[in-house]
Amino acid sequence: MCDNQEPSFHQKPLIILTALLTAFLPGCRTLAPIELTEELATPPATNALWSDISQTRPNDWTALLNTGDMAIDWRLRAIDSATESIDLQTFLWFDDQIGLAVLHHLFLAADRGVRVRILLDDSFTSAYADEIWMIDHHPNIEFRIYNPYKIRSDNMVLRTILNLGDFKRVNHRMHNKLLIVDNRAAIVGGRNIADEYFGWHEQANFRDLELLCYGAIVQRVSHHFDRFWNDEWSYPEDFINQDVAHKWTPENYAAWVANNTEAHLKEDTTTRREAWNQLAEGAIDAHFQILADNPAADADGKFESSGATILAHELVALIDNAEEELIMVSAYLIPTDELTAAIARAEARGVNVRILTNSMRSNNHLAAHSAYRHHTRELVESGANVHEVHIYAKDRDLYMQSPVDTKHLGLHAKFLLIDNDIAIIGSANLDPRSLVLNTEFNLVIESTELNRRLRDFIQVDFDPRNAWDLQLQPNGSLHWVGDDEVKTSQPANSAIQRIENWILSAMPIEQEM
Repeated sequence: MCDNQEPSFHQKPLIILTALLTAFLPGCRTLAPIELTEELATPPATNALWSDISQTRPNDWTALLNTGDMAIDWRLRAIDSATESIDLQTFLWFDDQIGLAVLHHLFLAADRGVRVRILLDDSFTSAYADEIWMIDHHPNIEFRIYNPYKIRSDNMVLRTILNLGDFKRVNHRMHNKLLIVDNRAAIVGGRNIADEYFGWHEQANFRDLELLCYGAIVQRVSHHFDRFWNDEWSYPEDFINQDVAHKWTPENYAAWVANNTEAHLKEDTTTRREAWNQLAEGAIDAHFQILADNPAADADGKFESSGATILAHELVALIDNAEEELIMVSAYLIPTDELTAAIARAEARGVNVRILTNSMRSNNHLAAHSAYRHHTRELVESGANVHEVHIYAKDRDLYMQSPVDTKHLGLHAKFLLIDNDIAIIGSANLDPRSLVLNTEFNLVIESTELNRRLRDFIQVDFDPRNAWDLQLQPNGSLHWVGDDEVKTSQPANSAIQRIENWILSAMPIEQEM
């Protein structure tokens, strides 16, 4: 996009305001489902690159993208490798360095004749109508917006208020994140397309995680993308952005993007092929299961009974299979009743439960933390080992560009490890928004090697240098224990933040978090 606004940790789209006002403002304007001709993914491309990779490792395999540098390099490299198709599905996309870099490489791919399909949730599109129009009007790019607000506005607050009468529908969001290249390789995980998810932000960055997958699993991932692309609530952008004042032509916009991109991968064909073969050689053979929601509307196109609950039920079933250990890493942790019961059953079986989530200071959604605090004591008293990310984690340089002295860290990764052979990685947090309201996409990977590597990677995240260990004291109080200090109350930026947290925790908004 091109407004070049400085992004910060993104905020959940005005949940509190919406929840308070929707009861008082009547509804009258809504959109209807749309019927379009079905469009499907292209068959897996056949070229020398993919043939080489398949010969190097013929089975389904995966590689962890544990750091922002790896994640952006492989995202751009995958896009540059495309010869037939690119399908991209995401929740959030900003116009910062990472956002522009991805867009620049997509433009280059489209210029080569690659068919590009982009599916973006409507939560954060309010200021980017002109940019989206220009992207969509490249002859080889098609842009759709999932579950759009009918009444458009550049101002998110105003747009939310104007659409409160349609709250039941627009409260369901598409939180999925997928990149599928040539129907051969896919990136799956939790990263949105913005600086802070790749360590490029000047003030605050996330610890996040993704998988790059290759093999027959990709065609199954692609099929899932097609279900959302062809859903009756996926609108072509020009059906809803009809009153846009176009500043540039699409060609001029693509040139502007190219001239304003710093996070730019440049490599020749030989170097790119060597990188792919090297990745494949060190990758992990794995058996995959897709754990994902259907598009959110029911068979009648209504949001009365959301399809966004499939993942939640299957996740509970997987937790119920844990025998020895359950490791849960979730940026936003607000256990639903079903999840709380599953954790309790695991602990009753003697399963060691370890949890990593955000602290009040590291959480970019204070309201989400305020809802989480209702569950903290229950989790600790039941025997779970709960850890909260330190905003100034001493090893935060692993996840962000130098210098890091004034930068702080938050958690955005979402994954679970069950015993020593199962990993669940994707877009879903362990909160009502992910488990009840939003649609999500996760992969369940059966692999002792992947499970082991993930344990190795996250050891540093649980370390007292980087996360508070919540410990129950004999007198019933909770202490936040770090490597060189102990706090008797939850760490906060200020007394004002503590007051805000207390006020938010008293509000009946947990089911919207």
